[in-house]
Amino acid sequence: MLYIHIPFCQQRCIYCDFYSTTHTAAHIDAYIKSLSREMELRRDELPSPLLHSVYIGGGTPSLLSAEQIRKVFHAIRSNFTITTDAEITIEANPDDITPAFLETILQEGVNRISMGVQTFDDATLSLLRRRHSGAQAIKAVECCHTMGIPHISIDLIYQLPHQTAQSWSEDVRKALSLPIDHLSAYALTVEEQTPLHRLLQQGEFSLPTDELACDMFQLLCDETKRYGFEHYEISNFCKPGCHSRHNSGYWSFKPYLGLGPSAHSFDGNIRSVNPLSLHTYLTSEGTPEQQIERLTLTELCNDFVLTSLRTSKGLDLNALTHKFGSAITKQISTWAAPHITANRLSLTDTRLALTQTGIMLANDIISDLMIIEDE
Repeated sequence: MLYIHIPFCQQRCIYCDFYSTTHTAAHIDAYIKSLSREMELRRDELPSPLLHSVYIGGGTPSLLSAEQIRKVFHAIRSNFTITTDAEITIEANPDDITPAFLETILQEGVNRISMGVQTFDDATLSLLRRRHSGAQAIKAVECCHTMGIPHISIDLIYQLPHQTAQSWSEDVRKALSLPIDHLSAYALTVEEQTPLHRLLQQGEFSLPTDELACDMFQLLCDETKRYGFEHYEISNFCKPGCHSRHNSGYWSFKPYLGLGPSAHSFDGNIRSVNPLSLHTYLTSEGTPEQQIERLTLTELCNDFVLTSLRTSKGLDLNALTHKFGSAITKQISTWAAPHITANRLSLTDTRLALTQTGIMLANDIISDLMIIEDE
């Protein structure tokens, strides 16, 4: 699995804390040169040169020109072999979607596009400092479909400022009426050091209550089911067979290599992250100084439990035993018992999974199953 971070945006959304910069045009070519160099130097960190998944995220990858996109893919193919059935995803903003852009990415083998729509309400989009309108988002999805993009995913956010149950219902139904096969929907997270956090602190507006957010999530689950979408991870829904293979790789502990500023990598035991600075990255000549975290057995176990329980497949207790020992499985099964009795968790054969009731309380339930390091 390969992740490439494109850290450029025309403007920053008020809620975003991903690393990006609005200083774009003058640095993109130099960035791609550094990215290609880092790829060459770090390609052996993956256990195999065969790539079954490539994900180009950001930032805003759709800001790249056709020639810049071709250079990125040339670098990938110079260092790895992309399998014939690989999932190749690129993120895009709706207002960047043109037939020319889509033709370029199709020529490079992209078969999945992930589009940040967030909402179709123009007033809220303006407040969030999104560049597109609701109409542009609809037109962009239809253009992707017409041009033959095999898989189209869009993102929505709920619990937004001024959002009501009715406006959220309209967003969900509008999204599901489009020719998409994947929907990601997230409750708004207010991160410190973002304009959104400052505006809330200043009392400029308030957010929907947690109770209303729960109602919004339930509506989301009901509507996606009605449209034939599977709820395969807490925040992700897809038509049968159209799950995100790349993100599913993260959730199943597959090794991945992340390139570019702020990109994370994982080899099964060690996590590393590149510096959150374009300047530092460009001056490193492909060798950015990474922060390294060697995970303890407890940390690995907690991550395994957390990511497994977020998915519809749930936690495979046999796999847990194989990785971490029978004592751990026994302890977690004991902690899970009250939640099973209360119908918040289900136990089928050797799989522990959140029920529909449990999904609404997922963070609390998963926290109850976490192992304390020195216990």
